Amino acid sequence: MDSLALFCTGALLACGLYWFVCVLGPAEQKGKRAVDLSGGSISAEKVQDNYKQYWSFFRRPKEIETAEKVPDFVDTFYNLVTDIYEWGWGQSFHFSPSLPGKSHRDATRHHEEMAVDLIDVKPGDRILDVGCGVGGPMRAIAAHSRAKVVGITINEYQVKRARLHNKKAGLDSLCEVVCGNFLEMPFQDNSFDGAYSIEATCHAPKLEEVYAEIFRVLKPGSLYVSYEWVTTDKYRADNPEHVDIIQGIERGDALPGLRSYLDIAETAKKVGFEVVKEKDLAKPPAQPWWTRLKMGRIAYWRNHILITVLAAIGIAPKGTVDVHEMLFKTADYLTRGGDSGIFSPMHMILLRKPEVSPSKS
Repeated sequence: MDSLALFCTGALLACGLYWFVCVLGPAEQKGKRAVDLSGGSISAEKVQDNYKQYWSFFRRPKEIETAEKVPDFVDTFYNLVTDIYEWGWGQSFHFSPSLPGKSHRDATRHHEEMAVDLIDVKPGDRILDVGCGVGGPMRAIAAHSRAKVVGITINEYQVKRARLHNKKAGLDSLCEVVCGNFLEMPFQDNSFDGAYSIEATCHAPKLEEVYAEIFRVLKPGSLYVSYEWVTTDKYRADNPEHVDIIQGIERGDALPGLRSYLDIAETAKKVGFEVVKEKDLAKPPAQPWWTRLKMGRIAYWRNHILITVLAAIGIAPKGTVDVHEMLFKTADYLTRGGDSGIFSPMHMILLRKPEVSPSKS
């Protein structure tokens, strides 16, 4: 009887672990399992050291402000977080307003399709995804518009993941991924029919530099839309709580410094763009974008326990627990930023590169 009870207990534990890891582990079906968590292009034994190095940037703020250090800083961040993002959030590393009666996945896809609808491209047009991550938005946009999408990301591991997902989705004929710095893009002048960036240019040390590069590679008359991370008109620099929230977001999301919403259009004009439209997509009547973070607290603790166990038995790299904890703390800062209205991750600006003026004969 004791042997039978022991067998049954063991079987239940095995089934429970399988359910916990393979079924409940991911919040959605994303193609990334908990047992496959890694440090991206960083070897497993160096994940913890790289996490400490990442965090040390914020003890030396002058180094963050040095423009040439920012790309490596951002690359390290995405090596550390890409698998956790994909496992716990999905293949689209951005927010979207909640849609009544719709799933998070549907709301995300609507938000992405709206971006490509704004730039008015046609099937077969060649468009640029500036900061494409693992390509969630790219695939949704390619499927929706039938345009040919070229994505650029600084992180080699994300390039590999994006190409894998593109092939699995049957969209590799429409989606191309390039590893590179969006401040110095390996594309010819006037070579794209449109461009978009979804919560990506916030990583640029100077917004003017990335906007100038996008302006350069767009064909005259083409449109570019960006969803920018900004502080809003409710933010007060003399309010210690506001400052704490914004600095928490910057630390946890590899940002060299959040910009004011007032700076976006002025920067775009400075490099030559015409401003077609500007709107904060997070403002009412839009439903809150941060509710998904609040609803994810139970999932976080479930996932955190699982990552702790996997790290303890040597399946997940040491340091993964620290990275996951950092992201949870960042989620709290983001939620506070949304609740207070001082932060928006979706300040939309639609820009046009002017037509070339006719030459005088």
